[in-house]
Amino acid sequence: MTTAIAILAALAALIALTIIAFRLRGSRKKSAADANAWKLRLELDLQQAREERNRLLDALGDAFLLVDSEANIRFANAAAHELFSSRELLNRPVRETFLDPRLASALLRCLATGEPVQSRVVLPQQTSPRGDLENRGINVWIIDAARLPTSAGGEPTTRVILRDVTAEHQIEQIRKDFVANASHELRTPMAIINGYLENLLDDNMIEDPEMARRFLSVMRKHADRISRIVEDMLVISRLESGEAGSLKIEPFRFRSCIKDVLERLESFIRSQNTQIQVLMPDENLVIHGDRFYWTQVLFNLVENALKQNPRPGLRVEIGCGEANDHYRIWVADNGIGIPSADLTHIFRRFYRVEKHHSQSEIKGTGLGLSIVKRAIEAHGGTIGVTSTPGRETKFLISVPKDLRLIETHAPAAVPP
Repeated sequence: MTTAIAILAALAALIALTIIAFRLRGSRKKSAADANAWKLRLELDLQQAREERNRLLDALGDAFLLVDSEANIRFANAAAHELFSSRELLNRPVRETFLDPRLASALLRCLATGEPVQSRVVLPQQTSPRGDLENRGINVWIIDAARLPTSAGGEPTTRVILRDVTAEHQIEQIRKDFVANASHELRTPMAIINGYLENLLDDNMIEDPEMARRFLSVMRKHADRISRIVEDMLVISRLESGEAGSLKIEPFRFRSCIKDVLERLESFIRSQNTQIQVLMPDENLVIHGDRFYWTQVLFNLVENALKQNPRPGLRVEIGCGEANDHYRIWVADNGIGIPSADLTHIFRRFYRVEKHHSQSEIKGTGLGLSIVKRAIEAHGGTIGVTSTPGRETKFLISVPKDLRLIETHAPAAVPP
């Protein structure tokens, strides 16, 4: 009896152990399944976080790179791939990616010291990060590098931002050149006026009416030149400061605008015995724009033709017509023309083509054609010039008819 009880107890214990073993095995399977599910969820979350990070970094307009401690690129956003379009980026050393060592030096300094580094680099066209796509000549970049915080024992990673500031550099150079040129242009007539004043006052030439009148006449010419320079500088400043975005757009008869310009230049035209021809298929043509600036455009183009061709017998043609959704306007003359070497520069501020003129003549301001170009651009149009010396020099303007295009157009930055 006792033996039977012991056997039953042993069987019960064995059954209990078997049940416990089965339960433990099920628990281990469930724990493994839960662990795998958590691992998969963490991997998915990490993948989503990476994708979200990539989307955010791809939205940056600047090139963004992540570099490891060995100076190898581990990540590059869309802007970086676009910038280095002809080169492979990932897992490549920075020295091989950047064509110019001056770009890599700031990053390598950051990797060596761990301190943030920001550097401005001016490069020639040949070593621009844009490679063969670079056509701007001198290009300027800001490289900003800083080490990212990492967990204990983690590999240090450095983020690099490469920003193109060539346009800002060009605009700054233009401003500096403008100030320098304007100062020079104003200094010359002021010096002449002061010189004549000293002669009048110190040498008692004011007692000689004929000599005093001659001196005063020269001074008046140079005072007029100063006034014209200041006026032209104010006009071009308005065009480039954003005021051009609020042009006074209104319809006006283009023929009346031409008439106003020719009346202002009538004495000049008559003294040079210049023939003026106006070609307009529609004498009542009405265009939309700021009449003040259109008068400036025509005045400067016609006056430029007269000044560049002082000999009698010049023929100037002013024309206007329609071409699909644009107006075509031109001013042409049969004068001595513009040398081909000067054609690409004539719209630059203070640039003159006057090598054939006498040094005793009062020069123009050198701003007229720059004003013309900026005014046309403010109206959403373009201007070009062709010249065959001795036969025809023609300025051709194309502007849209659509008033909305004119009102929403903003002038582009002035090229250097």
